[in-house]
Amino acid sequence: MAGTAPELPLCLRVHRRFLRLRATRRDKHGREWPLSAIAEDFQAPGASLGPLNAGTGLPRLGHAAGVQRFFGVYAGFLLADSQSAVEHALAATGAGAPADLGHLSYLTGMEPCDIRLTLDGAPPRLPLKEQVRRRFEHLRRTRLRADGQVHSLAAIARSFCASGQSLTRLSHGEGLPNLAAAAGIQRFYGVDGGFLLADDTEALTTALAGIEQELETAGPRTENPMLAVLRAHDVRSIVTRAGRLSPAGWKSLAGHLDDLLAREGQLTREGTGRVAVPDDRKAAEGGAP
Repeated sequence: MAGTAPELPLCLRVHRRFLRLRATRRDKHGREWPLSAIAEDFQAPGASLGPLNAGTGLPRLGHAAGVQRFFGVYAGFLLADSQSAVEHALAATGAGAPADLGHLSYLTGMEPCDIRLTLDGAPPRLPLKEQVRRRFEHLRRTRLRADGQVHSLAAIARSFCASGQSLTRLSHGEGLPNLAAAAGIQRFYGVDGGFLLADDTEALTTALAGIEQELETAGPRTENPMLAVLRAHDVRSIVTRAGRLSPAGWKSLAGHLDDLLAREGQLTREGTGRVAVPDDRKAAEGGAP
């Protein structure tokens, strides 16, 4: 999916999406949820969301996860860039598609055993700090450099203008990264904006939706090229009056279809095979059977 819309700075993007959540997901009286009620849901003071609401700062990672959980949106809602947000919305309209556990593990950062538990309706519940640490280590282990080595913490942090030391505590499981660092990590590895934060059920759903979309888009590429061209031109049916079609007519039809395919770029004119005249048609026209 390509577009030309400029990407907003992370702080402004997160601020706008938070305001959008408050404006569109109101309480039972039709009023915006107060900051204190939102923050109380994840045991934090309402004042901790003041900078986010005013657009003057980013929330802590745990607070961002709590906000998204409170409003019932997917884990990448606040962080996702515009393209990821649109792709997630499109993918969310379809159901999951089956895939092997290893591939799902790669996509989600979950252990295969945890995927099986999630598919069985009993997803494990890890503390957020441990979940983020595991998924960060999974990214480093499965998305290697061209020489097969892991990306250094310094190289990862450098991509979002930070020091490698800023990721040391995350790597050791001693704390959570700030929101900007989390967004930078996900951008560095090219994963969904909610990769680090999504709970297991949501991570698996996102991965399956992506696989389904790949399968749907891969289908037309393996389609018979002639059928694809006819469908592109909205041809619903073809009727040939075989009793009146001479061998020369068959050759003319084959040549016309070959030219059509060549113009559509489905095959080269030189390498085109001709449509054979059926034996029974040759006999009917007086030709040798």
